Amino acid sequence: MTQALLNARVLTDDGFATGLAVLVDGARIAAVVSRDDPRAAAASVVDLEGAYLVPGFIDCQVNGGGGVLFNDEPTVEGIRAIGAAHRRYGTTGFLPTLISDDRDVMRAAIDATDAAIDAGVPGVLGVHLEGPYLAPERKGTHDATKFLRPDDEDVALVASGRRGVTLVTLAPERVGDAELASLIARGVIVAAGHTAADYATARRALDAGVRGVTHLFNAMTPLTSREPGVVGAALDHADSWCGLIVDGHHVHWATLRIAIAAKPRGRMFLVTDAMPPVGSDRPWFELDGRRVELVDGALLNPDGVLAGSALDMLAAVRNTVRHVGLPLAEAARMASTYPAQFLGLGASHGRIAAGYAADFVALDDELTIRATWIGGQGN
Repeated sequence: MTQALLNARVLTDDGFATGLAVLVDGARIAAVVSRDDPRAAAASVVDLEGAYLVPGFIDCQVNGGGGVLFNDEPTVEGIRAIGAAHRRYGTTGFLPTLISDDRDVMRAAIDATDAAIDAGVPGVLGVHLEGPYLAPERKGTHDATKFLRPDDEDVALVASGRRGVTLVTLAPERVGDAELASLIARGVIVAAGHTAADYATARRALDAGVRGVTHLFNAMTPLTSREPGVVGAALDHADSWCGLIVDGHHVHWATLRIAIAAKPRGRMFLVTDAMPPVGSDRPWFELDGRRVELVDGALLNPDGVLAGSALDMLAAVRNTVRHVGLPLAEAARMASTYPAQFLGLGASHGRIAAGYAADFVALDDELTIRATWIGGQGN
């Protein structure tokens, strides 16, 4: 039976609106109509009691959650556990993200993602391969012994997914023109990250079809007065997309405000770069045999280097409102509409409009979760 979500402040393309009924038929939004529309009266009513209703959050970079690291459990059950942990924080669509690893683990991660989508695991939109085609100079917490320069075999592996989208993060200076062009031609979304490229190299890559950058500012050459670096290339290229980790540890609040102001609206989106402690009571995990600890809100490896984050997407939205100073409507779009567009899913996800996925988050005035829906199924 059609559901009617009523009595909410609904995020529309023009901002929050009241007096609407969001009609849900199965996994899709059937219509957004006036509350007085006869179709609303004939539906099964869900009273949201004045909550904000926003599109479900989409996270393009989820390394783990619920105590699970995707590299350690590249399986359907591992993906299911990660997705369930993040759903508690409003994430209704995500890419399980593999940190640089061997080809056999990459193959397992791609196959598991395909199988998870086939099995209907809630929220899985594809896979993100963060490496191993990265620059040792900007390795972050990645294991540089895993790094490769991709050949035809790697291109075929990265592009082998059957279901959902594939996103790969790579250092453009470590990838040949032919291999980069082949990845893009095969439909792989390519982002620059963990890169030591200069401005000219990064700009050429963006002009050649690299869609944007992974976690802007982190693990890339900075913007300076005489060499703009990858950061400068990303901010200067109007059509590029930038993921932001808004946790107060990866990027200063003022730096975030400056960067967001420098780009056309809609080209900045939120990511978590989340690790196993999200949705878990255990404040540590192991990565490549080394213990990573949660210290004052930051995940640090034994060298004191940031190793992903303990951020969830709801906290990222709150931080964007409270510390960056953006309105809730824009912060919510940065967590839903814009990542959907980055992934090429802008016609099916990330908006509350007829024909779109019935993925929602209901929030109260304190920006805590009241309810979530994935494919019309509430939780």
